[in-house]
Amino acid sequence: MPVYRYKVLNARGEALDGRMEAASEQELVQRLQEQGHLPVETRLASEGGDARSWRTLMRPKPFAGQRLVQFTQQLATLLGAGQPLDRALTILLDQPDDAAARRTLVEVRDAVRGGSPLSVALERQHGTFERLYVNMVRAGEAGGSLQETLQRLAEYLERSRALRGRVVNALIYPAILLLMVGGSLLFLLGYVVPQFAAMYESLDATLPVFTLIVLSIGEFVRDWWIVLLVVPALLLWWLDRRLRDPAFRLRFDERLLGVRVAGPLVAKLETARLARTLGTLLRNGVPLMAALGIGRTVLGNRALAADVEAAAEEVKGGAGLSGALARNKRFPRLALQMIQVGEESGALDAMLLKTADTFEQDTAQALDRMLAALVPVITMGLALIVMVVILAVLIPIYDLTNVIG
Repeated sequence: MPVYRYKVLNARGEALDGRMEAASEQELVQRLQEQGHLPVETRLASEGGDARSWRTLMRPKPFAGQRLVQFTQQLATLLGAGQPLDRALTILLDQPDDAAARRTLVEVRDAVRGGSPLSVALERQHGTFERLYVNMVRAGEAGGSLQETLQRLAEYLERSRALRGRVVNALIYPAILLLMVGGSLLFLLGYVVPQFAAMYESLDATLPVFTLIVLSIGEFVRDWWIVLLVVPALLLWWLDRRLRDPAFRLRFDERLLGVRVAGPLVAKLETARLARTLGTLLRNGVPLMAALGIGRTVLGNRALAADVEAAAEEVKGGAGLSGALARNKRFPRLALQMIQVGEESGALDAMLLKTADTFEQDTAQALDRMLAALVPVITMGLALIVMVVILAVLIPIYDLTNVIG
């Protein structure tokens, strides 16, 4: 009988791993669920972990973004229409455009035909489907409501994708504008200003200090422009390397939350993401402790993720979720109050989803306001700098003209 390795979350949200003999992965998952565990990962003990991780890194995900949302929606629709699971997967084989996605669907369909649950078939794809996705499907199978679970999962993915897209779209225009501003200033200071410096030197004119400063800056940019490009790139590379250190990343995220404008925006964004994840998991029958274990993995801010992990320990000891999350005073008070109302009314999942709706809307409005203020500020800053440079190089010409006249 083959030996399998497994990783599970127990009823208290603790991560456990071990080995077990079973005739198949389906039998292993069933036995783990009977023990009250939520399986997270199962594989043959003979499979090397390193090879698997390299395979995950080298192969791009064939299902992500809109394609994953579409696949989930279509599968839920077909199951709701009474189609068997393997038949529904066969119908969906014609939908993907690329061979990798079709190959993934074929492997999932064949595993289902071989008797494996859909969650196990998805898990065998080695990271193609995220842990949250697989666990929600597994919860739907356990509760006998796979179609409803897939529909809710599709809504969750669509909302998460829309929120992420809104953030990216809000930052694209300022980023392009800053890039254009930087390029324009380099050209103006590194090429145009030195032309005037050479002219003034040939005229042997006496220049104001203000003009001399601008001309010196122009000569520096002309001679060292490569340094001005390389140094920021090296700083970004260094920051990226440092952010891979958990301790540094934690300190960085803590300070980010304290920044006047960006901090509250990041807190709202992460609160919406956490609330949406927890609410969706709870509605699909996942225990709170297991949901917290999964929910903290979707957070990008390590400081908030650490707060969720600490809150899970307090909830395990009998504390309320709202009080546990309020301990470090990083999550918005409104969110904590809404969660408290959900706990008191016995409708925590519904209130978490309502909290997500509220903070997604607040985040969208905050991004719109930030963009509306940031673009004019960048534009006015560029105009001011250009005006200063032009005045610095033209005032001496005006003075010389008056002297000659």
